[in-house]
Amino acid sequence: MSLFHQIALTLIPGVGSVNSRLLLKHFGSAEDVFKAKKSQLLLIPGIGEKTASSILQHDFFERVEKEMDFIEKYKIRAFFYTSEDYPKRLKNCYDAPILLYYKGNADLNSSRVVSIVGTRNATQYGKELTNMLVDELKKHNVLVVSGLAYGIDAMAHKACLRQNMPTVGVVGHGLDRIYPAQHRALAEKMISEGGLLTEFPSQTNPDRENFPKRNRIVAGMADATVIVEASLTGGALITAELANSYNRDVFSFPGNVNEEFSAGCNFLIKTNRANLITSAKDLEYILGWVNYQSKDEKKQLSLCLNLSDDEKRITDVLSSKGQTGVDVLALETQLPQSKLAITILGLEMQGILIALPGKMYKLA
Repeated sequence: MSLFHQIALTLIPGVGSVNSRLLLKHFGSAEDVFKAKKSQLLLIPGIGEKTASSILQHDFFERVEKEMDFIEKYKIRAFFYTSEDYPKRLKNCYDAPILLYYKGNADLNSSRVVSIVGTRNATQYGKELTNMLVDELKKHNVLVVSGLAYGIDAMAHKACLRQNMPTVGVVGHGLDRIYPAQHRALAEKMISEGGLLTEFPSQTNPDRENFPKRNRIVAGMADATVIVEASLTGGALITAELANSYNRDVFSFPGNVNEEFSAGCNFLIKTNRANLITSAKDLEYILGWVNYQSKDEKKQLSLCLNLSDDEKRITDVLSSKGQTGVDVLALETQLPQSKLAITILGLEMQGILIALPGKMYKLA
């Protein structure tokens, strides 16, 4: 597939991630989108006269050429959402970016990925919790994701570097700059011990509206999001809400009821938007990192069970892989999330599979 046209697709005025996927589903490839006639484009829901004209005029192709030169010069990798290197967890999110720019060496599809976020005004309490959490996660070979912001984000990245753990910073601007500028040295270390990731092309400023978009990547590419410290306003609570919308596990450390930067965490716990966490052991249990099934234990379904095709696809995955998470089931079975959830529920009700903590499943 043409990287030129993939980049071009992201630069069409008025077309976001959702509409881009609709265009790709209809035409098959980014290149074919730009070969389409106006009458064909107007048949796509959400594509009006103005957007169709923008696609046909190709006014932004010169900008694409500059971006191609930039990523080649600085050895930046571009992951289209159909690429095997694209974060598989993020791919399951309905509004995931169709293209990501990445500089680094961490595996974005590590077996365990955790996002750690929080306030920019971190207290000593928050710093201690962040360091403790990262220290405890080291034994699980976790990739830690955060947003390279002041406060908890930067502390999480720094703690990972001290522990020689991979860590990825998701930024709200192009990779031709670092924001905040004070984190340039930190970012350079992360490139060699993790990476920097963005959906924004070069020359994109760190504008306010970019950070909620950045947060959806932080939430979507991880198995779970941990909020260390947060006020009632700010990006950390937005990230928690996004993680919940993606059916991800959310954890929050409780704090002093009189502290401003624990108010957001306490609110998430009180309203059942986050699991209370006091150490990594809580996260280990809920995410199902505890081994519930011996390696030698094999489960086989009775041949007399009358399973539907969708049910069989799920049980086949569980039979071959053993204890499996919902994201892996979605990828392996290629079932839409809504249909997958209904089919899993049906199998639970029949007593064929068992739900484990952390949205993990195994055969009964």
